[in-house]
Amino acid sequence: MADPYTTLGVARTATEAEIKKAYRKLAKELHPDRNKDNPKATDRFGTVTQAYDLLTDKDKRARFDRGEIDGDGNPAAPFGFGGGSGNSGGFRPGPGGGGGFQADGPDLSDIFENMFSSGPGRGGFAGGFGRREKGGNILYKLDVAFVDAVSAKPQRITLGDGKTIDLKLPAGLESGAQMRLTGKGQMGPGGNGDGIVTLTVVPHRFFERVGDDVRLDLPISLSEAVLGASVRVPTPEGAVMLTVPKGSSSGKVLRLRGRGFHRKDGTRGDQLVTLMVDLPVDDDALVEFVQGWKDKDLRNPRGGLGV
Repeated sequence: MADPYTTLGVARTATEAEIKKAYRKLAKELHPDRNKDNPKATDRFGTVTQAYDLLTDKDKRARFDRGEIDGDGNPAAPFGFGGGSGNSGGFRPGPGGGGGFQADGPDLSDIFENMFSSGPGRGGFAGGFGRREKGGNILYKLDVAFVDAVSAKPQRITLGDGKTIDLKLPAGLESGAQMRLTGKGQMGPGGNGDGIVTLTVVPHRFFERVGDDVRLDLPISLSEAVLGASVRVPTPEGAVMLTVPKGSSSGKVLRLRGRGFHRKDGTRGDQLVTLMVDLPVDDDALVEFVQGWKDKDLRNPRGGLGV
């Protein structure tokens, strides 16, 4: 795998916030739902996610920065094994071509004695560069209904081993957000990897998200608009009663407080209800009334537009 910093396009000194920002931008561009006909984008999405996982794990990031592991999280070759050339820092057979090694440089016998020793109190490979690694992460996708995302309703997901768990949705949930399931990844000699769940909020047929608010176009009758009324309004968590003021025109916005998305600070957005006057078609009584009334209405509703 390439350098995770290069993969995400951030500097090695990048803060965690900068890494998250870079990842979210790439995740939105490369998300499989937006690139169903582009397998390369899907592959890169996995690579970007793996780079993000490594750099947001403080221990792994520090080990990568020290050169102890590579971009895949695997141990890096120590002391340039297999990568050296010439006699600088390399090894050559000892005198007589025997089985021992002789270094061209400082005597490293003590280092190797400690590294390979298996006696009491010795670290051996398990305590040095041969540290056992965890298993790989498993990527999951979960579609969340719009109304569930608004109410932060727990979601049930089936894991690769057939077991199910209930996920508590995070506040401020947006499509592309990810949740980490510690220990729910592949098995490895150093323990299980993690499960990484990418969440997608499914669009609703009449609710729309605007920031942390929920927007709804609400049809009302002409009589309700003119005379005012108390009407039932759907919300993601059930219908409520709403008062329509007298003389309401199409486009008037009413606010239902606390009916929007949960925020990280514990507050919630609102539901914005836009009134839309719905006129009957071919209503002779209404046509007759308007014909008799129009000469009394001397207003110019477009006067504010300069016409």
